[in-house]
Amino acid sequence: MPSPHFPRNPHALLSRSMAAVWHPCTQMKQHEQLPLLPIVRGQGPWLYDADGKRYFDAISSWWVNLFGHANPRINAALREQMETLEHVMLAGCTHEPVVALSERLSALTGGTLGHCFYASDGASATEIALKMSHHYWRNAGRAQKHAFLCLEGGYHGETVGALSVTDVPIFRDAYAPLLRAIRTVPSPDARHAVAGETAADVARLAASALEQVLEREHGHIAALIVEPLVQCANGFVMYDPEYLRLVRVLCDRYGVHLIFDEIAVGCGRSGTFFAHEQAQVRPDLLCLSKGISGGYLPLSVVMCTDAIYQAFYDDSVARGFLHSHSYTGNPLACRAALTVLDIFEDDDVLATNAERAAFLSEQLLPLQVHPHARHFRQRGMIWAFDVTDAPVDFSRRFSAAALERELLLRPIGNTVYLMPPYVLDKESSAWLAQGVIDTLNAVVPA
Repeated sequence: MPSPHFPRNPHALLSRSMAAVWHPCTQMKQHEQLPLLPIVRGQGPWLYDADGKRYFDAISSWWVNLFGHANPRINAALREQMETLEHVMLAGCTHEPVVALSERLSALTGGTLGHCFYASDGASATEIALKMSHHYWRNAGRAQKHAFLCLEGGYHGETVGALSVTDVPIFRDAYAPLLRAIRTVPSPDARHAVAGETAADVARLAASALEQVLEREHGHIAALIVEPLVQCANGFVMYDPEYLRLVRVLCDRYGVHLIFDEIAVGCGRSGTFFAHEQAQVRPDLLCLSKGISGGYLPLSVVMCTDAIYQAFYDDSVARGFLHSHSYTGNPLACRAALTVLDIFEDDDVLATNAERAAFLSEQLLPLQVHPHARHFRQRGMIWAFDVTDAPVDFSRRFSAAALERELLLRPIGNTVYLMPPYVLDKESSAWLAQGVIDTLNAVVPA
């Protein structure tokens, strides 16, 4: 007899979901025309619905799944952990998975970022980083430094603090009365290059604009927050590492914290384990989430320098960082993350990903000459291109046409992107590339 948790009637599951579940980042009425996918299981890069149809998870289930669904090594580690310790509060207690994970993450920064503070999701990590920066300056006797800078088009989450440093109108506008006024600075978007300019030139111009703001206003600016190398939610803006090198110098010069939001671009997604490594700099605060647990369990972490940590280390409770989440440092999530780090080390994932990326980029070459594709770009295991002459409802049409070709894709506006899990072989890469090209031709004929 089928388990009630895995129904064989997809129509019943869809109607129940529409009646009881409010799905995220969704205008629910749209699902009257584009039905939800009733997913019942996953295996490797594939998801399977209640009818047995399969879909290639080309966006890693919102950028979280690194090593495929139902990964045997992560499964085994979680089974073992469940038999030992499923959870204990991290206030007043500690446990091996959270300590080991913190040690290993710090070691990956060469010890520059020495302490880890945990939460469950990316937006929470952003909130923590902003609060840490603000509170640091308060503890340092410079409470006037409480403003934040972010890049034009930046995205850092949708809780109130995170949304304040997010510059994407569709997310911000409805909640504007709740948000702090934040100064934005120009994005180093490489697409801004004019004839004769390089991406590095654009980066230098953007950094020069930032310098002008810092020179005037650094006295009340606590931190600058940026997504290193790729601004994902704003159409996958990509830029040169030179920008990160320059902003590190500027933040040091003007006494402003530098926060790197690597929630989406960390954990190997950009080609190095941390995206900022490509600029050979370190931030003051680093936010990680999404891929850190391999897509298994909610987990986020904020890593900070010892200088920031020491500003809170005091006899006074009021000078402590009084922020908490009930599931902070959950042992199961930390154990999943530890296994993710094991896989990176044991399987030489970064080197193998470089080969995967080169092959998939080669298969996607037709997009560079496609009459409706512009600014084809790639960074590590991220690919994107912009579509010209697209219909008003392009994103929905493209998603539906992709599903017909066994592809799960969700364009952002007129930008199509790929963020597949790190399990591609040549056969699946060639199939994926052809599916994307065929889908584009079906929606916007050449």
